[in-house]
Amino acid sequence: MKEKMLLVDGYNMIAFWQSTKQAFRQGKLDVARSILLDKLSNYASFEQIQVICVFDAQHVPGLRQRYDAYNVTVIFTEEDETADSYIEKLSAQLNQQSKLVYVATSDLNEQWVVFSQGALRVSARELEKEIQDVKKNLDGFLSETELYTPRLTPWSQGQTQTLRNLMDDL
Repeated sequence: MKEKMLLVDGYNMIAFWQSTKQAFRQGKLDVARSILLDKLSNYASFEQIQVICVFDAQHVPGLRQRYDAYNVTVIFTEEDETADSYIEKLSAQLNQQSKLVYVATSDLNEQWVVFSQGALRVSARELEKEIQDVKKNLDGFLSETELYTPRLTPWSQGQTQTLRNLMDDL
């Protein structure tokens, strides 16, 4: 079975997702990034998929940075490097017979480039919908799962009540 990988254009997702769009417009990029990474982390854990989220350096100047947080590999590109170009290079490197690479972006040019390299493309709205569906399925599963405290006696409540009634009659 092929290993699944998801490359995410971070600021592209933040600009389009309903849950992050407001924070992005207000310039609260740290808040928006945290929301995005939290959702991607849950998705990665549930779907057993490796997620790499790439952010443009134009919003965070400096040298390329990479760290693992939220169960997601986070990369800030170099100062003059766009997330698009980094993702295009990385998707070409990762696209092997043993890996299935998805690229999440709503940038049509980037979608065509990665598609021509053999990667699959996912728009920002499609990924947000997929993540919402996974969360809804997980929430439904948890609500259907009966979490109960095990009985401390071998009798059910009805049997215990019957015994009490018999004792009261004696």
